[in-house]
Amino acid sequence: LGSSFKKVKSQCYTNHKEGFYVYAKPNKCDPETVLKYIGRYLGRPVIATSRIDSYDEDSETVTFHYNRHEDDKYIQETIPALDFIRRLIRHIPEKHFKMIRYGGLYARHREIDKNLHLAISKAKRHTLRNFNKWRTAILSSFGYDPLKCPDCKHEMLFLELYFNHKRVSLEEMYEKIMSKARRRWSSA
Repeated sequence: LGSSFKKVKSQCYTNHKEGFYVYAKPNKCDPETVLKYIGRYLGRPVIATSRIDSYDEDSETVTFHYNRHEDDKYIQETIPALDFIRRLIRHIPEKHFKMIRYGGLYARHREIDKNLHLAISKAKRHTLRNFNKWRTAILSSFGYDPLKCPDCKHEMLFLELYFNHKRVSLEEMYEKIMSKARRRWSSA
């Protein structure tokens, strides 16, 4: 690729310190190859069917929800069905493309992580693990959003967590967990 590519690459990383998203259209294939690809991909869909809320045949729109990665905000969208399909198929990887979701800090089975769970009590660990999935679980199980006001339909802000009938400060819990983890890391 040469030195000119290295300069461009260096400039890209300098200008975009937070990273960047690249979408490069794959080469077009014959219909049979595309059908085989889609058939394989359907085994692991981009969006779970439980997140697809409805399809309106009259207006040909799809309503779905997800938690935005940037701020973990609950988002519900209604878009034309063809746009929904376009969003799905852009995630179909090229043939033999190896997909690694997490590496480094987020990788599973790291040696340093083996004792990290000890920084949180077993009961609180269970609560925290389930809390992250709480809103989605209520929504899929009971068909309503626990953070949507039943009267005005506006989204409510989550302010407090109660554990064993006692209010738990999320900030205090986080600080306690992190200080225990820091002590363990410094002694390791």
